[in-house]
Order: sequence, then C-alpha cells, then structure tokens
Amino acid sequence: MSAVHEVAPVVDAAHAEPYATRDEYAGAIGRIRSAAEAYYAGADLVMDDAAYDALLARVAATESAQPGWAASDSPTTTVAAGIAGGDVEHSTPMLSLDNVFDGDELASWAARLERVLGRPANGYTVEPKIDGMAVAARYVDGRLSQVATRGDGRAGEDVTVNARLVAGLPAELARPVTVEVRGEVFMTDADFERANELRTGHGGTAFANPRSAAAGTLRAQDRAYDAPLSFFAYAVHDLPGGEGLFHSAAMAAIADLGVATTAGPMAAITEPGVTATTTPTAATTDPEATTTSSPPAGMPLCATIDDVLAAIESLGAARGSLGFDIDGAVVKADDPADRDRAGFSSRAPRWAVAYKFPADTRTSRLVGIEVQVGRTGVITPVAVLEPVQVGGVVVTSATLHNFDDLVRRDVRVGDAVFVRRAGDVIPEITGALLDARPDGATAFMPPQVCPRCGGEIDRSQKRWRCVRGRACGAEESLAYFAARDSMDIEGLGDKVIAGLVRAGLVTDPADLYDLDAESLAQLERLGRTSAAKLVATIQGSKTQPLSRVLTGLGVRMTGRSMSRRLARHFGTMPALQAATVDDLQRVDGVGPERAATIAAELAELAPVIAKLTARGLTMSEPELPTRPAAPGSAEALEAPRLPLQREDGSPMTVVVTGSVPGLSRTEGNEAVERLGGKSSGSVSKRTDLVVVGDGAGSKATKAEELGIPCMPAEEFATLLAQLTAVRLG
Repeated sequence: MSAVHEVAPVVDAAHAEPYATRDEYAGAIGRIRSAAEAYYAGADLVMDDAAYDALLARVAATESAQPGWAASDSPTTTVAAGIAGGDVEHSTPMLSLDNVFDGDELASWAARLERVLGRPANGYTVEPKIDGMAVAARYVDGRLSQVATRGDGRAGEDVTVNARLVAGLPAELARPVTVEVRGEVFMTDADFERANELRTGHGGTAFANPRSAAAGTLRAQDRAYDAPLSFFAYAVHDLPGGEGLFHSAAMAAIADLGVATTAGPMAAITEPGVTATTTPTAATTDPEATTTSSPPAGMPLCATIDDVLAAIESLGAARGSLGFDIDGAVVKADDPADRDRAGFSSRAPRWAVAYKFPADTRTSRLVGIEVQVGRTGVITPVAVLEPVQVGGVVVTSATLHNFDDLVRRDVRVGDAVFVRRAGDVIPEITGALLDARPDGATAFMPPQVCPRCGGEIDRSQKRWRCVRGRACGAEESLAYFAARDSMDIEGLGDKVIAGLVRAGLVTDPADLYDLDAESLAQLERLGRTSAAKLVATIQGSKTQPLSRVLTGLGVRMTGRSMSRRLARHFGTMPALQAATVDDLQRVDGVGPERAATIAAELAELAPVIAKLTARGLTMSEPELPTRPAAPGSAEALEAPRLPLQREDGSPMTVVVTGSVPGLSRTEGNEAVERLGGKSSGSVSKRTDLVVVGDGAGSKATKAEELGIPCMPAEEFATLLAQLTAVRLG
C-alpha cells in the first residue's frame, strides 16, 4: 500500500511484534480496512505508508504466533484488504505482492524460490514499483475495449471511459491483436500539479498526493474536466505468439505494440491515446537548482540476487529524479518455466516480490508557517513541522512552494499534513487531513508587503518577489557571491557584510571592488591590518573564471554545475549575454523554461555585470576544453581527446569521493570537467570512473561491487597538473 492518516509511531515492519490480545488484533484489522477503503477509493488518505506497512506486519506476526485468532478474510490473505471489488471479472486473478524491506529479506525470498525450483532462478527482472492504481486493459483486434481496476483481485470496476484519456495506454495498438495488458495508472509530478489546478479551479479541494489523485480521477463520474494520467505496463496475457516468452521479452513485445513500459528511455509520455513506449521526465522542484538529465526508470535483467540488489540500489538513488512516485522495486523471475513451477499463494505469486523503499510520505503536525525571502528577492512560505522521519531523514521543515499553492491546498497551522521526500528532493507538503482539522484553525494570510524590507511585492508570477529584487536581499546576495564555491573571498563573512550594508558602503557585488582599507577599518572589530588583507583578497578574486562569477551572481535556475556548463559553452560573458533563448537551449540540461529564466536574469543583472567588467574581473572561462558539439561525428573522432573523454568525444561520467590533494570538493568536480568528463554525485552502473581519495566511503565500496574502475586521487591530481602544464606551455 502506498501513502495512505494515522499519526502513529513507526514500527519496523521487518521486526514486528504480535499483538498481546485478540481485541487488539481485531482492532488493527479494522484500521487496515478503513485505510484501504480510503486508499482504493482515491479519497483522502487516513494512514501513511510506514504506519500501514507496520500495522499489516503486526497482524501477520500475530497470526503466526496465534493461528487460532486468524480471521478468514484477514488482510494478509486477501487483495486490497478484502474491501474492493467490482462487476468486471478478471480473466485470471490480479494478485498483490509480498513485501521485503532489506537485502537480507530479499536474499531469504530468493533462497525460498531456489528451494521450490531445486536450482537458482534463471534470471530476474527489476522494475520500479509505481505508486498508482493497477488496471487490466483489454484490446480486441487492436482496439481498446475495456479497462477495469484490480478491485479485490477477482473483479474490479469498469473505468473504460476515463482510461481512454490515459497517456501510454493507446486507443489502438500498432497491430490488430487481441490481448490483455496489465499495469499501473498514475500521475507524474507534472500531471499532479495540473490536476490540482483543475480540481481547485472547479471548486474542489486539492488532492492529497499523486496516488489518490490518479485513483480518484480514474474512477470519477461526470467530472467537468479531464485531469492528465499516465500508464506503465507490467504484465501481458493472451499475447499472440507469446507462449513461453520470458517476462523481459513479453514487455518488449507490448512496447512494440505501442504500450508504455518502464524499460523505455526517459522521455516524455506522448499525448493520450497515442502510441508511447517511453517514460515521463522529471521537472525540477527547485527553480534555483541545477538538474541533470533524468535517468531511465528501466527494467534491468539480473543473473544473481546480488545483481538484483545493486539494481534496486541504483533505482533508489534515482528515485527523486524520475518525475513520478515509486515506493519500491518489483523483482520477478524472468523465465516462464520458473514462474510456472513456483506458482502462487492465496494472495501473491511466489516468483515475484516487492522490495519496499523507506517511506517517502509520512504524516506530521504543522506547527507554523514562516515566510522567507531569498537572495534574489523571492518570497516563499515554509512549513515548520513536528520532527518526522521521511525516507531515512528527520524533517523539521518543508517547502510550500508558493502562495497560490498554499491557498489551493488549504493547509493550516495545527493540521496533520502529509510530508513527501523522494530521493534528495527538498521535503514538501502534499496535503492536509481535512477531517482531522482542529477547531478554530484559520487560513494563512499571505504578506501584503515584503516581510524583510516592507517594500511592494510583485505577484505577477507564481513565485512572488520583492520589487527590490536582489537589493532587498543584499546581505544574502553578497554572502553567496563571496562563498567558497563562488568567488572564494576569505574573510568576507556575514558580520562584515552586515556592517558594510549598514554603513551604505556596498549594495551589490561590484561595490566590493571599490572598497579600500581605510573604509573597511572603520567597521566594528576590523583593524587596519585585517582590512588591508581583506582588500587584497577581494582584489585577488578578480582572476576567478567566468563560471565562478556566474555562480556568485546567483542566476535563478542555475547552480555550480549549470554555471560551469554555460561558461564552457559560451566562453565569455559577452557571448553569454548575447545568447538567445534558442541558443541557451543548446546547453545540456537547459529546457525552454530554464532558458527563458536565464535570459531574463542576465538582462536584469546587466548593470551589475557591466560594473564588474569595468572593475577588471575575468569574464571568460580559461582552459576551455575543445569538445566536439556532436560526439561520434567525424570532427569528434579526429579531435585530440582529453583524458576523461571517450573515443567518440563524449564525456565519461566520473564520481569523486574523498579528498583530492590541493582541491576542494567543488574544485574536484570542476577538474573532472576540465579533463573532459562529466561529474556525478552518485555511483551507478552508468558511472565510468570513480576517483578515490582519503576519507572515501560507501561510494568507493559500491564502485568495487559494481566493477567500476577506480583511480587514486593522487593520479587524478597528476593528470590535472599535466594538462594544466601543457596548456600553460
């Protein structure tokens, strides 16, 4: 079960304790059924993931310890806790899956399967466990005929009318075959945002999360709007010529028919009713952060259970960048002979199992709403929460995105709220439990003026901004400009910056270069010697490359990595400022929205950039690698290769872990790019090389497990020094 509202302590489902009395056991079953009823109806959630899984685990532990107490219709032996159903009988039962929660439990499952088979399984597939609603779609002569929900596993509801609008589930297949496809209907992050806009725009309350939004939309009757939905297949029945096909081959076969599967590369799902074989892309949740291309959700084939665990870990690392919710991975025996021999229990196949990730949606209490003003003047509401563990991290605050979103979700102080954290994404509030709202809870009133400077607020965009922009957040902007990863101006700390702003000596970064020791010495706790040293450090920062200047300016929707890409692509600040929106989109990772924002930001920053140029800052990127625009082209094959470029000129993916002599962490990533590579923060099967220095931890271990080449940090530093010497020579 996915995120389903019960504010309760977490119980480790892998080490559940049985209930002490029969009444406690019966009460737990009642709560499970109540939660399942809301979950499968697509209504507001009444219990989060971890609480539901732990409750179910305690029921199972009780039945094991006290078999005489076991209810005949226990949720441990029925699909959907026995509460769902419908009028459409399934051709074969749509069963649930048993769960495992760690590598040891996964190994135990594989060992049990091996005992049943009398040998190791002949390969496994690993698929993302989509957080959606399971359906069976029947095609007759290639045309979509009927779609039914899973229901109780034996029969489900007819949702054909709404399913005809689902992207990835085509109205007509590529060939006129009669076949049944099973899979998950779900909402991508972009779908979810659009669905809430539509629902609240028609007078409804916002959906609590993407899963309930998908279920509610799929089962809706006579709704005045059509919310977007997506689909991934996970099984096929009655495929012509499919007798004896391995699962991986069967999925490839239905992809050829035009049905979306997770095995495709990450790309946008097509419009509803149109052939689609790819998966949705992620949209960044932080407009001032840099994102990279989304990794594939995939369906890797694995020979051993160790390979399976590595694939699951890779999927878990990519969880926050998929663009849609997953709550685990599904492991299946690939060989149909293995599946036939293993068979089924009353509620689940023995040849498949769900590996559940730590819950990324939990319930907490909203204790306050604060308003923050960022360095660019962006005004953002932030939720203050009772501490709650989400995805293995203790969360005490979460983003509320923007004031329009806050009004749409109608979140109030005192509410029990759902907190989501997928991968490394900033925690966010997805909704509130409205039926548990405390008496007297009042709607939040957005600020009428900038809470920092009292100036007017520009409300023309979703993200409100103080009309003074960066001038409002001068101290934050200057601190960001001086930071180690930006211009690296040592000694220019928060207290000095605050004194400079109060004294009226500095209003923007360019003013720093007009400071003299005499003016600085007048500041509190800054003597003549320290002032002279700071002036020298500020003047010395003029030699920093363009990428550092861009980082320091804090252009929205960029960060360190994107600043380096922009600097390498355009070479000089004038060339970057002259770039059109179309020109900017030629940079890796820059889409239309990001390109438009960057162009607007550069125009807004033009006066400051002009002042910085006049003061002698380096506005070019030195040691610019000669990198072909088209890897694999004749020019790429003929050009001299950098140490971290492949033969076709494309960059190797490199992870730096531990310390590199003479380099900070950021400088290590910059060095990777100067050597022709592409820096990455996580190790996966797509990693080409791992640089290992002192203090390296789990990344080095994982590289060794995956057989990825490793390079000592000293050797990496030598490579960089050699390249620098050649260029200087």
